[in-house]
This record gives sequence, structure tokens and C-alpha cells, in this order.
Amino acid sequence: MKVVIIEDEAFASKRLKKVLEELVPDIEVQAQLASVESSLNWLGNNPVPDLIFLDIQLNDGYGFDILDKLKKHPPVIFTTAYNEYAIKGFKYNSIDYILKPIDKKDLAIAMNKYRDNSKNKSFDIIPKLEEFKTLLSKDYKRRFMVKVGNHFNSVKVENIAYFFSDAGIIFLKDHKGNKFPLEYSLDQLEEILNPLDFFRINRKYLVQLNAVGEIHQYFNSRLLLKLNPDEDDKIIVSRERCSDFKKWLDL
Repeated sequence: MKVVIIEDEAFASKRLKKVLEELVPDIEVQAQLASVESSLNWLGNNPVPDLIFLDIQLNDGYGFDILDKLKKHPPVIFTTAYNEYAIKGFKYNSIDYILKPIDKKDLAIAMNKYRDNSKNKSFDIIPKLEEFKTLLSKDYKRRFMVKVGNHFNSVKVENIAYFFSDAGIIFLKDHKGNKFPLEYSLDQLEEILNPLDFFRINRKYLVQLNAVGEIHQYFNSRLLLKLNPDEDDKIIVSRERCSDFKKWLDL
């Protein structure tokens, strides 16, 4: 199976390639492209791959721009951090639409869909609209139960500024500066919180949009943040997440 990955984040592209090679031993990733321009150039000068993994927001445009300029494109699996493009993706007869961070199980399901369509020679069959309705109406976490002394309180998600890891413990900090320990990992929190509202800026912090105050350029192509409420730590957006972070802010 010959595939092409179109993803402008090098870290995300490498991770997707690694997981694909684990799931599909005979897969051949022919190219890892990072822009609309380079993708159109490659696709216009090489045999059509069996499948394209396509990020929707790229540095110089949208993945849809690539498909619009191709007379005929192979099956597509969209990969994106934003679920509001699902209906538009539906119009391109995609195999699947996977939200970032990409889960290995979700990727395996998408590959099974591809194989089923391949057997039936049904690449042009439009995916069921209900799948996209489910995606758009995903029931994200709305509140967390926290312990305060000898009793418990419920904290609404909209009152949370950020989550962070400290000495192996995950804490929730609300907009008033109160912090509470949680029995979740940051990876788990990413899965249950709305990605439109929360963003994982590095291995230690998952921040809410309204908690982001000042943003400064930092060395090594990173960003330095001032959060509200403030933290003693230097809050740095990791280099591999900066591009997606900027897109998230500009949504």
C-alpha cells in the first residue's frame, strides 16, 4: 500500500508514519509533505498513491485547496485538530475524519474502512452522514469533582484555567487561582475536553483559551506564555506544537 502524508507539523507527521508502519507492515509512505504548494507539485509529478492522509490547516492554505486543484484524487483520510470541518470533509467523499491527537485505535478503524472500501471498489461511496453528526456532537467533559478538605466540590469546565503536571500529579487550576489534584493523565484530559477550548502546549500543560494572556517569541522557535492566573514556571509552547497553537488561537 502506497500512501502520502500531508502534514505541516514535523512531529505529527513522523508520529503518524510510525503508527501506520506499526499497523500496516506492508505500507510504503512515499512522501511526507508540509504545504499546499509542495503537495500539488509532488502529486502532479508522481503516480497517484493508494491513499492520502491530509491535514486540513496547512501553513500556506487548506488541505481542501489541494483536492480542489486535482482532477481526480485518491481516497483521503483527514487528520485535524478541529471538528468543524467534518461536514466539508464529507463533501470530498473521504474514508474517515480523525481528530488530533490521533489515537492508534481510531487510525486502525480508519484503515479497516479503507480496506473494506478497497475490496468493494467503492471509493466514491459517500461516508454515512451520521458518523460526522456523531463527531460534531461529541459529549465533552463538562465538570470535574474535586476534593476540598473533607468534602467534594464540582468545578465547571468553563471555570478552569489550565491543567498541569507537578511531581507526577495532575492538578486543575481555576480562574481564581485555586488548584486541586485530579486522578487523570494529561493524555486522558485531551481526549475528554473540547479541543476548541483546550490546547496541550507541552508535556506539562493543557491550557484553556481564556487563560492565555501575553504571548512572546522565545528562543529555538518556541513561544513564551503568560497565563492567567500566573504560574511561577516558565510556560513555553514546545516547538513542534507552535504552529498548531497559533492556528488554534486564530480559529
